[in-house]
Amino acid sequence: MKIALLGYGKMGKAIEKIAIDQGHEVVIKKDDISPCNFEGVDVAIDFSLPNIAVSHITYCLQEGIPVVSGTTGWLDQYEAMTSLCKEKNGSFIYASNFSIGVNIFFEINKKLAQYMAPHSSYNVAMEEIHHTQKLDAPSGTAITLAEGIIDAGKYTHWKEADTNTALTEGNSIPIVSQREGTVPGTHIITYKNEIDTLQLYHEAHSRLGFAQGALVAALWLVGKKGIFSMADVLNIS
Repeated sequence: MKIALLGYGKMGKAIEKIAIDQGHEVVIKKDDISPCNFEGVDVAIDFSLPNIAVSHITYCLQEGIPVVSGTTGWLDQYEAMTSLCKEKNGSFIYASNFSIGVNIFFEINKKLAQYMAPHSSYNVAMEEIHHTQKLDAPSGTAITLAEGIIDAGKYTHWKEADTNTALTEGNSIPIVSQREGTVPGTHIITYKNEIDTLQLYHEAHSRLGFAQGALVAALWLVGKKGIFSMADVLNIS
């Protein structure tokens, strides 16, 4: 498979190493697609920056290139990208996190939220910890987790919070974002009342899980048409 890497930072380099080890060819690796010849490219993988991700996705869809995007911070334009994908009969996967473990974590989070929704005595809070170079906060993964809880019906929205105010207020889910050192990503969801505490915890040990998951998604997407998620890729929806 011939791959275009759009965004050649730490994630792009991690994906490149795994791809080459598995016998694939990285034919494009750059931070900006313009100008760029996509001839012969089977799939593009975008881990760039929020302010250029939309132009990357747009270009790929217009050129008929299947595109996998792991860039967060641009989702206010997600519907525009899915509309373009449908218009062009293209192929598109966005995920806030491509880690296989995290995507299973997403499903467990949804199920737990359904179980907890009838029990009004419990309050929920969330904490996410990432490296200091991460630009967006809360993380896309934290927002996806919050949306999974909101879908269960007890809460209507999430809010940014700090460690001193990380308490549920009404129908909101507080999210505390911390930036420390080189932490790849930790997410903690806590349900608490006067009787006990229940916690979901996921800790990434390196970027390799994200890189491997993105490559799995790219391989899966080639030859398909439509808008997909990692739940589709892993058949866990």
